[in-house]
Amino acid sequence: MTKKILIIEDDLLISSLVQFRLKKDGYDTHLVKDGNEGIDAIDSVNPDLIITDVMMPFRSGIELIHHAKKFSPKTPIIVLSSLGDEENVVLEAFNLGVSDFISKPFNPNELAIRVKRILS
Repeated sequence: MTKKILIIEDDLLISSLVQFRLKKDGYDTHLVKDGNEGIDAIDSVNPDLIITDVMMPFRSGIELIHHAKKFSPKTPIIVLSSLGDEENVVLEAFNLGVSDFISKPFNPNELAIRVKRILS
């Protein structure tokens, strides 16, 4: 069965790159561009993995992580972020139960390897 990955990212270039790379590996990807769409998609898509940015319109990635962990506590989450104050965000995200953190800019092949490791 094909694994479903929800990508929540407001930067069109990054989201397109991530989606292209993961589709190439055979994943069923669902792409949304802001926090509100992310909340809806977490509930409707029921993903096997969530990849989320932290800074987005309407709701932050931290809010999305809170929601995802209530709705589906075992779903792994990878956080992408280019925040200058990474330390506090990373600490909060890991305390909420995220599986991994990747700092922007990142190598799409590295992301693909981490996704494969988490989903295998």
